[in-house]
Amino acid sequence: MFYRPHTENQADRLRRARPVIALASVAFAVGAIVGANHTSSSAHQLATQFVTAWSRGNYTRMYADIGAGAQQGVSAGDFAGAYEGALRTATATSERVTGGARSLPDGFVEVPVRVRTRLFGTLSLPFEVRVQEGGGEGARVVFSPTLVFPGLHPGEVLSRRTTLPRRATLLARDRSVLAESPQGSEGDTQQRSSPLGELASAVLGTVGPLPASRRKALESEGVPANATVGVSGLELAMDDRLRGTPGGELLAGQRVLASAAPRSAPAVRSSVSPELQRAAVTALGGQLGGIVVMQPSTGQILAVAGIGLDSLQPPGSTFKMVTLTGVLTAGIANPHTVFPYATFATLDGVKLNNANGEECGGTLELAFEVSCNSVFAPLGVKLGAARIVSTAERFGFNRPPGIPGAAESTLPAPSQIQGELDVGSTAIGQGQVLASALQMATVAATVADDGHRPQPTFAFGAPAAAGVPVMSASVAGTVRHLMIGVVRFGTGTQAAIPHVVVAGKTGTAELKTACSSSDPPPSESEPESESGEAGPEGCGGAANEASNTDAWFAAFAPAIHPRLVVGVLLVKDGAGGDTAAPVAREVLEAGLHTGS
Repeated sequence: MFYRPHTENQADRLRRARPVIALASVAFAVGAIVGANHTSSSAHQLATQFVTAWSRGNYTRMYADIGAGAQQGVSAGDFAGAYEGALRTATATSERVTGGARSLPDGFVEVPVRVRTRLFGTLSLPFEVRVQEGGGEGARVVFSPTLVFPGLHPGEVLSRRTTLPRRATLLARDRSVLAESPQGSEGDTQQRSSPLGELASAVLGTVGPLPASRRKALESEGVPANATVGVSGLELAMDDRLRGTPGGELLAGQRVLASAAPRSAPAVRSSVSPELQRAAVTALGGQLGGIVVMQPSTGQILAVAGIGLDSLQPPGSTFKMVTLTGVLTAGIANPHTVFPYATFATLDGVKLNNANGEECGGTLELAFEVSCNSVFAPLGVKLGAARIVSTAERFGFNRPPGIPGAAESTLPAPSQIQGELDVGSTAIGQGQVLASALQMATVAATVADDGHRPQPTFAFGAPAAAGVPVMSASVAGTVRHLMIGVVRFGTGTQAAIPHVVVAGKTGTAELKTACSSSDPPPSESEPESESGEAGPEGCGGAANEASNTDAWFAAFAPAIHPRLVVGVLLVKDGAGGDTAAPVAREVLEAGLHTGS
């Protein structure tokens, strides 16, 4: 048999080799892809981490990702400030990553994000993050100014051009005009006019340039730097409703990223009563002082005259409403508890005289009616600093009053009220106690509303916020009863109104004493001359002059179903029962007569 060996020509060999070549090619390609994905995966991860940290405001994490070299050119504070400033410029409210990272040429990674803004709607934009791999630090984000906001191209800076619309008309509770801007005016005008003229100035307040304390917050809402906004009074308290919505363009360099038209706000109805506003301003006259009128059940402010919102003075014996509440709540005394008659009380060896050396005492009810310091100062000591302060804070001391621009009434922490004299002085509204007419009106309103402190507001018709519990209805009823006695029989008789039961409390706060250096500090005593309230032994002359005392009165009427509360402060105007009580009566009569 002849054996012929098997042979292949070139074509056969090529045909047989093709599957092997193809397999090798696939293997090479897979290896190349795996290697490439390893690199891009690391870059994608870092870019996504960087942008996710931005969406969460974690600028510390972002700063760490740019590496030590870049950190030498920008501090952590400036780095965070740049990002925060860009978000304010865009009026951003929230940011989030919306998709996976995507590779771009030259080491850039694109991470899509969505930015919700107050003015410009929702922006869908990409962050283009350049990642540098290798080196001693590993992968790092290459920082540049275009990274402060998504969608920026090299050389572009984020900015905006915005304007405010015409400021809205401010209405009274009866829908009459309180303040308005000229037709055709925009947000950079400072012109506001009122049909009430000067009668409305105290309650309206003013408009002006952006205050430094509010600049960042206003900028984040799109308000332009040269705008006119409310800076005091009603214009400030209702500024967010009056100024409308800014409009304009969000710019990346010269490119418009987004735009929105300014939108005027509708007319804003306030709680202010023109009749009571006129009555309050008229009753105050040219006197330096303040008046606040409110509804006790809703906290709606009906009128403001003078410095009723923004000035703090020692409240004197109007603070005894607070002390009395604490004493009754703690069960230390009741209206029928009897105290010895005396012309003074001795605290820390210092005599606190009653007015003109008068002798007072008897029941707690009588002592409150005549505002007897020789009873209330020692009662304050029994109550103690901690309970005095906690009771006052439930009434609203040491906390913002809820009206923007209104002053916060204060008293020291218990640890700072040391010794019997300090505690007793605090209990009668002296020491370091400071209050506004708004605060003392709020104290009276709390009693009027069965022990619930209302939230002061200028908004008409808004649902009344639940009052803060301060005392039980039973204690509030007792304090009300004793306040009625003040007006019927005690230091507040000049606030009495025929056929109307009025509840009130006088106060006369001493501003300085004529004591020698060995006597107690000026703020630790309280003379109230004819009103039955007292100062320390050894003080006289200037200390007993009307010009050395602030006159106060806080009241509500009708006492049983209260409709109005008034707080009156007259600076350097004598005794509260003599001067402030008649002013309160005049305002209450006007309000009850008009039905406000």
